Amino acid sequence: MNKIIFIKRAINSAGILLFLLFSFCISLTAVTASRDTVLHVQKTSDFKLGGTGNDEAWKITNWIKLTKEGKGVEYETEIKILYSDSGIYCFYKCQDTQITATLKGDFLDLYNEDVVEAFFWPDDTIPIYFEYELSPLNFELPILVPNMKGRFWGWRPWHYEGERKTRHNAQIITDPVSGKVNGWTAEFFIPFKLLKPLTKVPPVKGTSWHANFYRIDYDKPDNEWFWQPVRVNFHDYKRFGKILFD
Repeated sequence: MNKIIFIKRAINSAGILLFLLFSFCISLTAVTASRDTVLHVQKTSDFKLGGTGNDEAWKITNWIKLTKEGKGVEYETEIKILYSDSGIYCFYKCQDTQITATLKGDFLDLYNEDVVEAFFWPDDTIPIYFEYELSPLNFELPILVPNMKGRFWGWRPWHYEGERKTRHNAQIITDPVSGKVNGWTAEFFIPFKLLKPLTKVPPVKGTSWHANFYRIDYDKPDNEWFWQPVRVNFHDYKRFGKILFD
């Protein structure tokens, strides 16, 4: 082989190798940075839920865009989160043109249809966290989840009433002229009294929890959105991000 050609090929190969190595390092850095993201949660006074996020309280915080996984329709999903002395407020805005929701009852398997989900893990020394789901039809699934090395199951709240009960309002958004579906919204409030006896509850300024936020949509093919990426399923709590109460 001609020495000049050999040298050129060697240089090209080295260049490709360096490029791939550089790309891998950038990708790894991006994933690490994502897991290290801290979401600052602003404090508010308590307010009523209208289901469309129109209360003035929501103006003090910014939208957080969830990342879509899958090759289906390019819907956007954004969330906002606040807290008060009595609990946590979440608001989801979901683009959609086809609502898949037939289940009409609380504590059903809502995750088998269109749904939004929020997971809160107050104390990362104990593998127990709170999961909340809300459907476009405004039905909920609030459960406490013990997760023992990947073996998990949800437990329903006891004496789920009064100050221990959530508040929630979901709305399907349609075009006023055509009547076509444009999306749906989900607004809910989780009282801290419902999370007893978990530690670091209620949070005060400077308290940090781990959390993750998701959406599932059943337009074909199915799609999922997340705040922090997980490896196997939504219960990959070691991949949850951190929220800091300001």
